Amino acid sequence: MLGIIIGVASVIAMIAIGEGSKQSIHDQLSSMGSNMITVLPSSNLQGGVRIAGASYQTLTEKDITAMTREARFITEVSPAVSSKSQAINGALNWPTTMQGVSPEYLDIRKLTLKDGIAFTEHDVRASAKVCLIGQTVIDNLFQNGENPIGKIIRFHKIPFQVIGILNPKGQNAFGQDQDDILIAPYTTVQKRILASIYFQNIYASAANEQVTDSATAELTRILRESHRLRPAEDNDFMVRTQAELINTLSSTSGLLTVLLTVVAGISLVIGGIGIMNIMYVSVTERTREIGLRMSIGARGKDILYQFLIEAILISITGGVIGVAVGFLSTWLVTAILKWPTVVSEPSVILSFFVCALTGIFFGYYPAQKASQLDPIEALRYE
Repeated sequence: MLGIIIGVASVIAMIAIGEGSKQSIHDQLSSMGSNMITVLPSSNLQGGVRIAGASYQTLTEKDITAMTREARFITEVSPAVSSKSQAINGALNWPTTMQGVSPEYLDIRKLTLKDGIAFTEHDVRASAKVCLIGQTVIDNLFQNGENPIGKIIRFHKIPFQVIGILNPKGQNAFGQDQDDILIAPYTTVQKRILASIYFQNIYASAANEQVTDSATAELTRILRESHRLRPAEDNDFMVRTQAELINTLSSTSGLLTVLLTVVAGISLVIGGIGIMNIMYVSVTERTREIGLRMSIGARGKDILYQFLIEAILISITGGVIGVAVGFLSTWLVTAILKWPTVVSEPSVILSFFVCALTGIFFGYYPAQKASQLDPIEALRYE
């Protein structure tokens, strides 16, 4: 029974952890904008090999203009550039990232302000030295509880005035701190920090999730025309959607869940073998009892049912206790390790089904052996 308990509890806990991780990934990515589309620079094929394009410069202001003018399935567009450096406030400093974007970026990424105001298109055109600040940066640069609004901080030796505080978002699905960031007009970052006219990526928002595929195809067409690519040439950019990322990460998480469940299921097999061994011992120890029952009229199938029912009861009882232990385990995982868990009904039903099947499968052979004993030989057995 102990093997069954451990096996059932393990299966339920593993499936709960797997489902919880998939749900967490879906929720976190959806919170970033489920209809968000990201355009990344890339290289054309060189020698049959596509080289990773993080450093390629193929996206410009002309692409933003074309997307804004021609796209019918896109509601908002924002270029993006970023730079890593030390943010400094007096004697305090903190290594962080400054993201240069347009005002539409906040809506695309579902970012909201806790205090202050957001920068405007006027700030973008003027390359204003203003920024929005995340909670992690606040905790490290303003440790005395002072209000950052209106304060001047330096980034890459350039002074920026803090005009807004972002609402905390915590870690994303990749474990990155989404609050460790500064957000400024993209023109400011381009001109004053990067000295570049190129964008590192472009964020866009489809009208809704249903038209995401149409929006992706539309953006691909617009960018190919903007980059003057011939029909035979490959794209020098990549278009990615949140749905693709959600599906990829969920499928990976699902594969790991299956793997963990199979490993946990081995405990059920071991428990079944334990039941078979115990029933063999029980048949041997109760040989005289079996002979006595058969001598006063018990049929072979009566003996078969007796031992088979015992095996099934052992399995099902272990399964009930295992389900309780499985629920307790998932609660402890959530409470202590802070991992998301989701106990699914199919996992509980599957566990009970496997328990009953284990009892029948591993209990049948010992029960059949008991039913085929010769009554006279059984009565003589010592």
